[in-house]
Amino acid sequence: MPREIISTPEAPEYPTYSQAVKVGNTIYVAGTVGIDVATGEFAGPTVQEQARQALRNCQAILRAGGAELSDAVMVHTLLMRPEDADGLIEVFDEFFPDVRPPRCVSKLGVDRPGLLVSIAMTAVTD
Repeated sequence: MPREIISTPEAPEYPTYSQAVKVGNTIYVAGTVGIDVATGEFAGPTVQEQARQALRNCQAILRAGGAELSDAVMVHTLLMRPEDADGLIEVFDEFFPDVRPPRCVSKLGVDRPGLLVSIAMTAVTD
């Protein structure tokens, strides 16, 4: 099955990997951080601000591939600080009020100054 690279200027781009890859009707979104592409900076100093921006970035990537957040079937979140889990849940409730995809949370292994969260997901379109 052919693979399609998904890319949008509405989300942070990295030279070493694709924002997403679409295979058939499945989109695999790479770990996406809470950087505001307009400023090139993290959306804020809290996990809530960064998670909101990371989810907006994931949403932009999914849209570029013909999907929406409601098409997510799995979300993998990496947190720098385990104590931020409640703040993360708060944001997920905002973005996934009805359809709650399965998700897992792991400890972020990359120590980048200011980075609190990275979100990857898999979505399936009809």
